[in-house]
Amino acid sequence: MPVAIITGASKGLGRALAAALAGRGWDLVVDARSAGPLEEAARELRAAGQGAGRGAAARVVALPGDVADAGHRAALVAAAGELGGLDLLVNNASVLGAAPLVRLADHPLDGLRAALEVNVVAPLGLIQGAMPLLRMPSYSPSYEEVTPRADSALLGGGNGNGDTYDSHPHTKNVRNAGSPDSPPYIGTGGAILNISSDAAVEAYPTWGGCGAAKAALDQQSAVLAAEEPGLRVWWVDPGDMRTDLYAAAVPDGDASGRPLPETVVPGLLRLLDGGAPSGRYTAAAIPGGASSR
Repeated sequence: MPVAIITGASKGLGRALAAALAGRGWDLVVDARSAGPLEEAARELRAAGQGAGRGAAARVVALPGDVADAGHRAALVAAAGELGGLDLLVNNASVLGAAPLVRLADHPLDGLRAALEVNVVAPLGLIQGAMPLLRMPSYSPSYEEVTPRADSALLGGGNGNGDTYDSHPHTKNVRNAGSPDSPPYIGTGGAILNISSDAAVEAYPTWGGCGAAKAALDQQSAVLAAEEPGLRVWWVDPGDMRTDLYAAAVPDGDASGRPLPETVVPGLLRLLDGGAPSGRYTAAAIPGGASSR
């Protein structure tokens, strides 16, 4: 069975994606900073894996810790290796830098450093440690439940940016991988999914610290995709979601109308199933994905 590492998997989008993959029979390495909620999530994931109907139940390794800690990142990679390899690395763990959010004039610099450490430095550190496993995935280039088929609607321009935004116009093999005049790009190695935000590309007041970190993650992802053509690198804006992180960011906001993280997961699975080329995606623009802002 394929193997995934998912950071920040005790709740929110990380937990929802992990549950979907466990239900497909994936083996998982999951982490979060709080041991109690992580173990609760792990029990749920093991139960989902039991019902996968693919022979042996999915294995779930739960390792509490901070992704900013190099030793913890090494433990995550080692656990994946013990499960047989690594097919998908999901950098989902995130911090805001200031909670509640504040204007840049008042933003604590230590908070900005923390946001950059967790949202940018830690993902790269984990990628670096996992690179040998990602270059030799344990399963196959596509993980669809049936014979994989490159979906033309997804690969032929479903990168979520439309014609109005292209922050990386010169990454030829990445941004244009699914253009009509080039064949669909299918990497021979594993996949990396970096969870971004629309704050990376839009100037929302009070989102400057978090947005700057996510913008750096986007650029880092684009360069990585250009440097590692054998891998699939996706940086995805999931849209607004009803999560604890959003509640911490805007404690006075009404989140009741925001979609649950589970509604974003089908779009992420579409990337995986369709062998999508490297690039920036928004969940709302992926066929079968959720609607958002």
